[in-house]
Order: sequence, then structure tokens, then C-alpha cells
Amino acid sequence: MAMIALLALVLDALIGWPDAVYRRIGHPVTWLGRLISALDRWLNHGMLRQAKGALTVALVVAAAAIPAALVQVWLGPWIAAMLAWPLVAARSLDQHLQAVARPLAAGDLPAARAATAMIVGRDVTRADAPALTRASLESLAENASDGVIAPLFWAAVGGLPGIAAYKAINTMDSMIGHRTPRHEDFGKVAARLDDLVNLIPARLTAVLIAAASGRRAGAALRVAWHDAPAHRSPNAGWPEGAMAGALDCRLSGPRVYADRVADEPWLNADAPDPQAADLARGIALIRRAVALAGVALLALALI
Repeated sequence: MAMIALLALVLDALIGWPDAVYRRIGHPVTWLGRLISALDRWLNHGMLRQAKGALTVALVVAAAAIPAALVQVWLGPWIAAMLAWPLVAARSLDQHLQAVARPLAAGDLPAARAATAMIVGRDVTRADAPALTRASLESLAENASDGVIAPLFWAAVGGLPGIAAYKAINTMDSMIGHRTPRHEDFGKVAARLDDLVNLIPARLTAVLIAAASGRRAGAALRVAWHDAPAHRSPNAGWPEGAMAGALDCRLSGPRVYADRVADEPWLNADAPDPQAADLARGIALIRRAVALAGVALLALALI
């Protein structure tokens, strides 16, 4: 199973998911998204919404995992690795953050705001450089966990069906796992299940970030251990806290959304705000953390 995860990571790092392929056939996550949207329209009304949401979770996970299991059994691990490849998003994450880092380093705040708005949900229309850097670093750390380390972890545990089931759960959480009037009940099971399947990967990501930070490893682990429990998410605070400690800056804190101001606690509150150059440092740090994950997968495969 570790070899499936490793090969998927290598293919993603080398190729990513080409735009030409996306334009022609989309992406497995968009296919899952269409199924989730259809079930949302069909089931999310009337009574027993939480039960209907649980049924949606079962149907979507089954639709992802059962065909993946059959492919792995019938066609073997090499084909399984090829199909797991688009479910790892290391290259895409790097590209999206580079799109913020370049204009930010050049002092082009309008372009940096536009690029940051593509990766975060908060309002960044009036954000200054430290706020843009902070938002981008948080997104980088959280998505390194959700989009890279967690898929690799579940591929190493369960092969192609493991990573397919994880992406199904994570996609459902992003689409219906919100505390809104429409999805408070319907998406509750999806949100709780996403918290559960990210429990180990989020903490593993924090360890990898710390290990990749060299002399700042102790600080990264201390901030994650001390501050992550106060984060609004049971999982996101771990990689974000490790990032804050590794770069010696503060992250999280108050932020503005379209309809509200969220007064979130700081991670590494006594440190200064990050500067534009810290985003490039964060990107390099995540590259090293992902490389360490690859080394660990290789060791597991050889064992």
C-alpha cells in the first residue's frame, strides 16, 4: 500500500493534473462533486435531514471506494497507483501558493489579493501584505494536511479504496459540511467524519513540518501542542501551529468573512506578523515536509 501512495506522490510531483486533461474529462473530485450536488438537491429537504445526510455519506463513499477496490484487486497496484495519482494535490498546492507569493514579493497587492481570494474564504479585498501572507500560510499548512499528507496516509493504509474514500469524505465536508441553515443538519455526519479521518494526518503533518524546519523543530512542536487545541478546527490548528512556530510568526487571529467577523485566537501570539518573504519560506518548508513523507513511504514500501 505504501508503494501505491509513493507512486501517486511521484506522479503528482512530476506531472500534476494537466489542464488539457481537466478540460477534456474534468477531475475525480469534480465527478464526486456532481454526485454530492445531486444528492444534496434530492435529499436535503423536509424531515430527517441528518439521517438523509448520513445516507448521502454512505452512498458517496461507496461510489468512490467500491470501484476503487475492484480495480485494485483486478488490475493490481500499478494501475491503482496511476488512478490514485490525481487524488494527491502537492503540485497544485504549490502552484496556487506560488501565484500568491510572486506578486506579494513584488509589492503588487491587487494581484496578490486576487490570487489569495482563490484559495481562502475570508474577505481580502482590503488586506495588507501581512494579512495576505498570514491567510496564505494558513491555507498552505491546512491544505498540505488535507490535500497531500492525508491522502497519502489513507493510500498507505488502504490503497486506492482508502484514498478514494478519503477524498469522497473531504469533498463532502467542503461542499455540505457547513454550519448554515441549509447544511447544519444535512452535513453534520460528513463534517464529523472528515474531522475523524483527518485526526492522525493533521498531527502527522505538524510533525513533518517540524522535522523539515531544522533548528526550529522544537518551537514548531511547542506552538502546535500549546495552541492547536484553541483553534476552531480540531485538526487545522496542528499544521498551522507548526507552521507558525517554524517560521516564528503569528497566524490565525481575527478575520473578516462576507457576512461576519470571526474573532479567532492567535497561533504563536507573541511572535510578529509574517512578512511577504515568509510565504516563500513556507512553500519551501512544505516542499521539504512532503519530501520527508515520500522518504517515509519509500522506507515502508521497502520494509
